[in-house]
Amino acid sequence: MKSKDHLALHGGKPVRDSYLPYGKQWLDEEDVKAVTNVLTSDYITTGPIISEFEDAIASFVDAKYAVAFSSGTAALHAACFAAGIKESDEVITTPITFAATSNSILYNNGTPVFADIHPQTYNISPEAIHSLINANTKAIITVDFTGQPAEYEEMMDLAKKHGLIVIDDAAHALGATYKDQFIGSIADMTMFSFHPVKHITTGEGGMITTNNKTYYEKLLSFRNHGITRDPMKLKHSNEPWYYEMQEFGFNYRMTDIQAALGLSQLEKLDTFLARRREYAKKYSNAFEKMEEITVPFQQHYSNSSWHLYIIRLNLNKLKTERTEIFKAIQKENIGVNVHYIPVYLHPFYQQLGYQKGLCPNAESLYQEIITLPLFPKMSEQDLDDVITGVKKVISYYSIY
Repeated sequence: MKSKDHLALHGGKPVRDSYLPYGKQWLDEEDVKAVTNVLTSDYITTGPIISEFEDAIASFVDAKYAVAFSSGTAALHAACFAAGIKESDEVITTPITFAATSNSILYNNGTPVFADIHPQTYNISPEAIHSLINANTKAIITVDFTGQPAEYEEMMDLAKKHGLIVIDDAAHALGATYKDQFIGSIADMTMFSFHPVKHITTGEGGMITTNNKTYYEKLLSFRNHGITRDPMKLKHSNEPWYYEMQEFGFNYRMTDIQAALGLSQLEKLDTFLARRREYAKKYSNAFEKMEEITVPFQQHYSNSSWHLYIIRLNLNKLKTERTEIFKAIQKENIGVNVHYIPVYLHPFYQQLGYQKGLCPNAESLYQEIITLPLFPKMSEQDLDDVITGVKKVISYYSIY
């Protein structure tokens, strides 16, 4: 008979002495030096390092253009603006994402329409999208959930057939590929996030990549109050001091300080990606034979960037619910999380009229998933501790 005190949850010794977060940045002396160099230069914002960072990201993902923003959310807001989303327009997106994805539609007075997910990949289902397209549909916002690319071939075909714009929320997917194409060069516009838990960080920050010059110019204008100094675009004067606000925009500029950090981090991205992929493989090897757990499914023609590693609990094999498992793993000093609450279940969206039951696959997934720690600065011992802790907890609650 199992003794309850073998679990930290019930007073036993935890697997780890110190707390391990689910995600964390990795900064070194080169990063500090890059930022310090900017702080002692002539420009600390809206200077030459911004365009260097933009060019580097565009080159990395094989896109023609890139525009930096103060955050990933600001970048998504700008992408929806550039797409021309307005009142009465519907935009189809996934509920398994951070609220910023659908919020960006609301910022532009559009209406989010939530499509259910594929039960294996957890990404938005092209079949579900197809069933929701109508005369008011203006765009699709995909999410490369956990770093695994969505089904772009099918979605881009759908978009072309119906005249829709595809915006990719690739906050999780810098460095991921779909059928040998980098994420960032496939959709009409792609957003990357540089929050500290992402693949590289600028503190806060975001980027839109695109191959469309019209979108590129709209993005540039939107992040700078809708103001232009371009003599070819000015309507009323060509005086050397003159500028015009030609549309309604925001102050969404990234600073040179952030961009310098991003450039330095980008040099280490290949190493960061390799570690994430190595650790994800070790997790899957450790858990794939456990009947109580379903490990992430990966399409053979995609290469995930592994922002998150999510296990799905087979609750019919366990004596308790997800909450108890979650708390027990936390008691082992392992920082687990849940990604995500379906967006339309948040109180704000409920007030807008969205109701439970809208996307059954997404709601079922939400009840059964736990995010494990995954970040490049983890040590092999950290990884072993997570595996040991998860197995310890699952073993205790297993029905066998």
